[in-house]
Order: sequence, then C-alpha cells, then structure tokens
Amino acid sequence: MASQEAKAEAKRKTGEKLTRGFGSVFLFLFMISGIINILALTGSFYMMQIYDRALSSGSIPTLLAISALAIGLYFFQGLFDIVRSQILIRVGAKLDRKIAPAAHQVAIDMPRFGFSSAEALARGRDVDTVRSFLGSQGPMALFDLPWVPVFLIFVYVLHPMLGALTLGGAVVLTAMTLIAEVLTRRLSTATHKAYVQRNAIADSNTRNAECLRAMGMAPRALRRFRSANDEHLDLQTRNNDISGTFGAISRVLRMILQSAVLGLGAYLTIQGSLSAGAIIAASVASARALAPIDLAIGNWKNVVSARTAFDRLKGTVAILDQATKRMSLPRPVKSLKVENITVAAPGSGRVLLSEVSFEVQAGQALGIIGPSGGGKTTLVRALTGIWPVLRGSVRLDDADLTQWDEEELGPVMGYLPQEYALLDTSIAQNIARLEEDPDPKRIITAARAANVHEMIVRLPDGYHTDLGPNGTALSGGQRQRLGLARALYGEPFLVVLDEPNSNLDGEGEAALTEAIEAVKARGGIVVVIAHRPSALAAVDLVAVVQNGKMSAFGPRDQVIGGARVSAAKMAPVKEGAKVTVAS
Repeated sequence: MASQEAKAEAKRKTGEKLTRGFGSVFLFLFMISGIINILALTGSFYMMQIYDRALSSGSIPTLLAISALAIGLYFFQGLFDIVRSQILIRVGAKLDRKIAPAAHQVAIDMPRFGFSSAEALARGRDVDTVRSFLGSQGPMALFDLPWVPVFLIFVYVLHPMLGALTLGGAVVLTAMTLIAEVLTRRLSTATHKAYVQRNAIADSNTRNAECLRAMGMAPRALRRFRSANDEHLDLQTRNNDISGTFGAISRVLRMILQSAVLGLGAYLTIQGSLSAGAIIAASVASARALAPIDLAIGNWKNVVSARTAFDRLKGTVAILDQATKRMSLPRPVKSLKVENITVAAPGSGRVLLSEVSFEVQAGQALGIIGPSGGGKTTLVRALTGIWPVLRGSVRLDDADLTQWDEEELGPVMGYLPQEYALLDTSIAQNIARLEEDPDPKRIITAARAANVHEMIVRLPDGYHTDLGPNGTALSGGQRQRLGLARALYGEPFLVVLDEPNSNLDGEGEAALTEAIEAVKARGGIVVVIAHRPSALAAVDLVAVVQNGKMSAFGPRDQVIGGARVSAAKMAPVKEGAKVTVAS
C-alpha cells in the first residue's frame, strides 16, 4: 500500500515537472477561449438586430452597418481560433521534445527487463497520442466548456424559461459525458493491452519470417495473429460503439433542444413575452452553449486515450527521475571480480544463475563453457549490466557496475552478443557505436583488429556502406566480424564475446584469436562464451557453468583436462553431452 502511494506521489510530481512552464500558456489559452466564446455571441446579436431593427425599420444602411460589424467580429473570432489552434499544436510539439527522448530511453531498457519490443515501442506511441490529441478538436472543447455559462446567462436574460430549458439540456449532456467516462475508462485500458499484445505477435512473426516460411509455420502464425487481432478489434469496437452511441444521442438531443427552444420561443412570442429576433438569437445561443459538451462527448475516446497515455508517460519519466546520478570513476585497469552473484530472468523471476564467483586480472582471458541452458548467456548479461543481479556484485577495479554512469561504462566495455544485430546505418557508424564525429583511425583500427577491413573496403561505398535493416545484405560471418569490430572499438578494458566464432571460417577464427591476444597484450580482459574449442585457443582461464552453477574454474588446460577425464568415466556417454563437456 505504501509502495503504491509512493508511486502515485512520484507520478504526481513527475506530472508537475512535465507540465512546468505550460501553466502560463494554458492560462493564456483559457483567456483566448473566453474571447472566442464571447465573440461567438455575434450570431445571436446579429439575428436580434436584423429581425428587431433592420427589418422593422426597413433601413438598408442599418442592415449594411450591422452586417459589416458582424463580419468584423467573425473575423476576429476566426483569428483567435487560429491562434489557439497553433499554440496547442506547438504545446504538443514542445511536450514531445521534452518527453519523447525519456520515453525512448525507457523503451530501450524495457526488453532487457522482460518486456516485449511491442510494449517498449508503445511508450513512443503514447507520446504520439498526447501530441496528436493536443492538435485535435478535443482540447478546444475542454477549453470551451468553462465558458458555457456565458451562453446560458445570455439565453436566461432573453427569457428565464428559455434559460431553464437550455440549462436542463446542458445537465443531461453533462451526465452523458460522465457516463461515457465511466464506461470507457476500463475498456480503454483493456483495448490498449490487446493492442500491445497484437503488435507483440506481429513483431515476433516479422523477426522470424524466414523460419515461419521455411518450416510451414506461416499459416499457424497468421491464425495466432488473427486471434489476437480479433480480440483487439472486439474491444476497440465496443469502445467505439460507446463513443459513437453517446455522440449520436448527444447530437440528436442538441437538435431536439434547439427545436424546443424555437418552439418555446414562438410560444413566448405569441404571448407577447419575446421578440421575433430573440427567438432566433436564443436558438443560436443555446446551440452554441451545448456545442462544447457535444464536441467533448464526440471526442471523449480521444480524451481518455490521451489521459491514459500521459499517465503512462508520467510513470515512464518517474522511473528515470528515480535514477541516481553516478559519480565519475576512473577508467578500470586492474580486474574483473564476480562475487556470489545470483541472477533471475526479468519478467518471470526464475533464478537462472546462483552463487557464482570468480576473478580475472588485467591481461587475462576467461573462457566459459558448459551445456546449453546452463546459464552461460545469463552470466554474460550480468557481466555487461544488461540484467541486474539479485544478490552479489560484478566489479570493475572493485567498483560495482551500478556505481558507473552508463555513458562512462560503455566505452570501457565491448560486447558481442549471440544475436549480433547491426544498426540500420553505415558500417562506420556501426563500428563507432553511433559516436558523433568519430575518429576514422579508431574505426579502421577496430576493423583491422577484427580482420574485416579488407572486406569493408571492397564494398562499393566502403565504410559508408548503408547496411539496411539488420545488415541482411551481408553473410552471417561478415556481420559477426563487424559486431566484433564494434566490440573492440575504442580499446575497451572488458570485452565480452558470446559465441564469437559461431559463423566464422578458419580465417575468421584465426583473426578472433589474434584479437583476443591483442586485448590481453594491452592490459584488457576478455570473457569468451564458447561451444567450439577453437575459441578457447587464446584464453588463460576456463569456467564450467552448468545447471545455473559454476562447477569448475581454473587454468584452461587443467579445467578442460579434468572435464575430459570426468567425461571418460561416465558410462554410457551420450554424444551430445560428450561434445559439450569437451568444449
């Protein structure tokens, strides 16, 4: 309970922070809305003057003067309306510039905490939702609502009975707005969840398109998507049905009320209590009084969506606000220490690695071997800070990774994951890690270290070659070596390679061995996850990780030799197990 209250308070403060500086703008918009609504009475006054003065007197100059004045007032109303619209559009753009980078920063981190990429990308769409709403008719209706009493008072002045009738209509439409709010609030949340789930399936199918097509899974994947899409459409249809139904009812009630005002006005005119011009003026004013309510009902779905999106964005930014600014630390030069770490999978919370400890000194390389699913990649994610540890510490020169600022830790760490996805930009920018104005010499040095320089310069555009989505124009081995060059860029202190030779030929493996030796020679540390023994040629230490534990650690020949002896004693020995242990 206390935690929920703390989160609510954090979101409230974040909301104040995000809207700071907009208060004066919204006050100005409120005042402009007041001017617009007062000028909206022009039509009512014009009708009264036409019927009660120009027609009764038969004066053409009077008609022209009244018409000229009305045209001028309409012009100013339109001008203020344009100003209000443009200000709201710019408020949306300014809010986007303020929130979008923070939302994208959280979106980058979300997948490593167990969220799907669709859920992560939804944060960016929340920004789009809020910005689009501010540029729509919804905010204008909300700014006009407080000025509805101006029209009610005007109609009441014409005749109390007309004012009471208009007020009754306003109360009914307001009640309908509140009912629509209650009915759509939970439904809007469920619709958003279904939307994210549908997009998650679509994203998964797109990423695995080759497998789906090759193994005949595409029709089943399509049925799975269709099921999720149908659920989303059902919820969206129900949501739209509510908004559409209440919108249609409100429009009908408005027309009925406008006719009722005309009928009652005619009755009062027959009774001698009202002039003919006042009938038309009352009808126009009553319609204008109910227009903001009608517009709000018609846009209520967008209002709820924007409010929900902004609420999620407040939670997103609140997460970043809770992050502590790290003190700058000196570049590590001595050691990597892993102290009794326990790591669980984000999302499920299942413990995948427990009580692992070891130490590697500068100038050494560590090879990590073990069966698939034993916890090797989990260990890599802990070493690089991708996954947080439940217990224990990962330290560089005795400083826990959590003490490092992300931008300072990045240059001292190189990482080649199993899925070495390349960014949709040039080769140079990929190797330079999107560094602004990178030094070409450092890029070429990294490329040479990964033995990929010759391959790059043979391409038509060389280092300026645009790779496109995931670099699919290159072979798996070429992409892996470019990923290795990126990991080696800037001569990081700690280089972590997860199965770096899975797509390499003999030449590539020789280059990998040379790269590991070069990192060691300059006083760096290399951690290599390997299934193939060739990747361990340059390592000094070997750790065996299986069943979420580290079962052995020590000099390479000693650990591998011991593992082979243990494997030889096992009877019978399965071929798959033998290959795994031997590696």
